[in-house]
Parts: sequence; C-alpha cells; structure tokens
Amino acid sequence: MLPRLWGNEKSNPQKNGSLTENGTGKFSDIDSSTLEYIKWLGCSHIWYTGILRHSTQESVEGCMPSHPQFVKGKAGSPYAICDYYDVNPYLADNPAKRMEEFDELINRSHEAGLKVIIDFVPNHVSRDYGKVNPSEGHPVLGAEDDKTVHWKTENDFFYYPGQCLKLPTNPPKGVKPYVECPAMATGNNCYNPSPGINDWYETVKINYGDSHTGTWDRMLDILLFWASKGVDGFRCDMVELVPPEFMKWVIAKVKEDYPEIIFIAEVYRKELYNEYVREVGFDILYDKSGLYDTLRTIVEKNVDDNGMPVELWQSATGITRNWQFLNDLQPYMLNFLENHDEHRFASDFFGKDAFNSFAPLYVSLFLNIAPFMVYFGEEVGERGMDEEGFSGRDGRTTIFDWWSIDSVKRLRNLIRTGEYKSLDPSRMVSAGLKEDEAAFFCRFAETIRFAASDEAVRKGTTYDLCYCNMGSDGFDRNRHFVFLRDHDEHTLLIGANFSNQEARIRIQIPEHAFEWMGIPVTENLYPGKELELTIAPFDGKIVRLV
Repeated sequence: MLPRLWGNEKSNPQKNGSLTENGTGKFSDIDSSTLEYIKWLGCSHIWYTGILRHSTQESVEGCMPSHPQFVKGKAGSPYAICDYYDVNPYLADNPAKRMEEFDELINRSHEAGLKVIIDFVPNHVSRDYGKVNPSEGHPVLGAEDDKTVHWKTENDFFYYPGQCLKLPTNPPKGVKPYVECPAMATGNNCYNPSPGINDWYETVKINYGDSHTGTWDRMLDILLFWASKGVDGFRCDMVELVPPEFMKWVIAKVKEDYPEIIFIAEVYRKELYNEYVREVGFDILYDKSGLYDTLRTIVEKNVDDNGMPVELWQSATGITRNWQFLNDLQPYMLNFLENHDEHRFASDFFGKDAFNSFAPLYVSLFLNIAPFMVYFGEEVGERGMDEEGFSGRDGRTTIFDWWSIDSVKRLRNLIRTGEYKSLDPSRMVSAGLKEDEAAFFCRFAETIRFAASDEAVRKGTTYDLCYCNMGSDGFDRNRHFVFLRDHDEHTLLIGANFSNQEARIRIQIPEHAFEWMGIPVTENLYPGKELELTIAPFDGKIVRLV
C-alpha cells in the first residue's frame, strides 16, 4: 500500500492540488483494524511504499521542500529519495516524532501477525539528496566527492565538470531555475547533462565504482539501520541498474546479522532470473516480464475479441511456455496482477472490468507456490481512472500527487464496521460499498483466502493438463488453461477461461499425472476418465477431486 493514499479521507480532491487542499493519509490510519483485515485477507507481509523521505514541493506538515522544477507532481515521486535515514514527515500526526510513529507502525504490524517490507532504492536518489535537512549522525552520499572529474571510483555520483544541468522542464512562474553545476548523471543511466522529459530527471545515478568502495559501505549502513528497527524485508528497486556484485555482497552482509530478512528484486530481464536467485542471493523476483506480461497479453487480446486469429504470443499456451522457462525458479517469483507501476486491471487500459480478472487471477494465484501480491484497492476493483494531476487519467493509481481514492475510502469504512468478515454483499452495501464493489470483494476475498489456507495451493505440486487435452471436446488451447494442484491427499482441478464465451470443456487426466502426483485411482477417478468443466466468460473454476 501507499500510506499517503490509503488513509486519506479528503472529499473532492482537486487536480494538481496541494497537500493542504487534498490531504494525506497517516501512519496512524494503518490502525489495528486495518492490519487485522489484511491478515484476515490471507496476507503474510505488508509492503509500505513511499515511506522513506522523498523530494516534494510541499513546505507544510513538516515537509522540507525541494526545488519544484525537478519534482514530479506536487507530492513527488516516492523513489526520489532525499534522505535514506528518514521517513516522510507528512505521514506523521506529529512530524517531529515521525520516526517514533513509524516504529509504532512496525510494532502494530508485527502484533497483527504481519511482516513489514519497505523499499530500498539502490540505483538513484533525488537531485538534492543530502541537501534538505539531512538526518544527523549518518553519512551523506556525495559529501566527499571530487566534482572536478566525471568519474572516480571513490565518488558516490557521476559529474560533468564545466557543464550545468539542463532540465527538460521550466520552473514555475516567479521561481528561479534550479542550478546544478557541475551537472550529475540522471538515474536511468542517462549519462549526459541534458536529460529528456521521459528520463528520470528528478534523480541522480549512484556510482558503485569497479570494486568494493565506500559507497558500498554507506549503502550497507542504510540497510542495517532499517533492519535494526524491525523491518523484515526490502523490495529493491531497479536492481538491474546496480552492479550484481554489490547486491550479492550487501545481501550476504545483512543476512549475517538478520538471517530471516528477505530481499525482493524488481527485475525485468528474464535471462537474468537465474543469476539473481542462484548467484546474487535474492529471495524473490518480480515476474513482470514473465507471467504478468503473458497474462496481460492474453487478456488484452480476448477482452475485446474482434474475431481476428490468435497469434502465438497472444495465446494461453504462453502460460505453459513461461512455467517451462522458469522450471525450478517458480517458487522464487512474485506474481501479481497490479502494482504501483502497472495499470489497474479494471482500468480502460487493461481488463476494462474487475470481474474479468478471475481468469488471470486463477492462474497467477493458483498455478504454483510463488507468493502473490495484492495492491491496495484491488479487492474492490479500483479502476485508477481519476485525473489526479501529474499522472493524468492513465489507468494507474498516482504515486506523484496528493489524492484520495473513493473506492478505498469505502473499503476503509467497510473495515471499520467489520462487515467484510460476513462475506455478505448486502451487508457490505449497507456498510458503504457499491453493489458491484461488494459482489467483487466477496469473490476476490474468498479466492485469496482460499489460496492462503488450502494445502494443495500452499504446498502442492502442479501438473499442466493442456498438452494432453489439445483435442478434447470444447478445449481451446488459445483461450483455456487447465492444471492440477496436489498435496498429500488433496487434489484440485483448476481451469481458467480467457474468453468472452462460456467454456464447456471435457478434460482427461493422463496416467502419468496419477503416478507422478500419487493420486489414488478410484471408481470415480481414473486415467482417461472425462471430467466436465463449465467456466463462465473470463472466469476460473476449482473442482476438488480428492
């Protein structure tokens, strides 16, 4: 969740509104009832993003404003960190006590049985890192840099001596331009003094040298600082832009003192998956470029079916190709249908309707024992179609603007009443949800809770049934996906229908599946017997066989 949006109850937020106009959520809004709900939903960890102090245009609620010419949005990007050792003052009821309030949030989360994950952003920092009231008693990146050279192994940043930064934006009226001389390289590996509008011009690139340097030690100190506060894991941003040698070293060093801590890598190049798990030491990797992109392509092809033939890259057979590519790396993947970078599933830019999400959800959630991530508001079908300001109406929930989300406000009211536990849509409507939100919530929550509790899903093995059912009656290899999950004496048959037509499929389970999974042969279940599956459009179905 993004805490600045989770707890914000402000009505009628204004496009490009200020913090005073649009408000913000607080650490205290993530109260015991919220955490109890998240645990009830089936979650084991909660990732608080936007915690570390980042650049912002604001000067109220304890915020130290950065120059508005390079800050994206009124609120600013949570990934333009201006102090690695601090949390955002605007998230605290008492900004002067913000670290104590974050400590209390960690304790509340642990008391609720949840582990805490925060961001570690090792590739880049805000352009004014260390210049806006830095925390005392900690090293400041770049403080000892030699700025007369472009690169030096001991420097924390890259410089362009004799050249000043040329931003692709203009300062607000009446504000003097931002001055950076010498210019510094920009965070997305933009190695010149003139970043473009599509570059991460709000950030500067960190230099890790060509071997172990002081930068490595300073970054280790940051991780140990947060680990000592009880943080249970780090979601590591854009690690492909950071030397893997550093990540391998720093993960090992942190785990010397905190062996249970987990490291999650935002990785996009599938050919690097094995290296980041086996050699670098990450516990979990985003499978964005694998299963997420595969499912998204299938959904987009079929949600507005125009009758055109399905190409190989648009076919449900891609699900099989993806798990075969992953092989024994599957348990290390992080599956999801939404996150802060991607379009909301129900947006006009993706699945169009939250109820279309059950086909991909049944695959992403049930196919293997990899963890699955829920993005806040996903459980009520939040569409991300507000026009907040910097983000525009882009189908994403803004990370750059001060905003409040109507569906999340209704969800929070449901949590306060405790009616979510009833899984009764009529009672949830009485508690404030819209009818379609209540209906979707019940189905989504039941699905997530089942995944968190069923032994065949949590611990079981998988058997892809598609290869042996290509000629089965009603089976469409391009739009249907069927598989088994099995653990001990429990066997599930799971199907997903990526079509806007009802699926009526006859499925056979081969003898090999019985032998490999140890499924008992009975009068009613034996190799070659036809099992009938009827699945609604863009839906999934589970049949308990044993």
